[in-house]
Amino acid sequence: MRINNTVRATITLSAAFALSACGGAEEDAEYEVGAEDLSGGEMITRDPEEAAVPVNIPEAEMTNASQEEIAAAGAEEAVAEEEAAMEAAD
Repeated sequence: MRINNTVRATITLSAAFALSACGGAEEDAEYEVGAEDLSGGEMITRDPEEAAVPVNIPEAEMTNASQEEIAAAGAEEAVAEEEAAMEAAD
């Protein structure tokens, strides 16, 4: 009789653990993104009803680079490429 009670207790306890594990699981909610990721990555969204953290975005004036700045950047890039080619040749 004692083995029978132990088996019953084990089955009952196992069932209780299984039910508690299933009952606490939350379903993953899916949200419509409204955009398409062409890079093949995964878009991560948030619940629009959830409270958001405020973000302060600095307001800076955008200016175009002058032709001199563009030429200087191109020259720096050319020098860096030449140095890299010389190091690769060594």
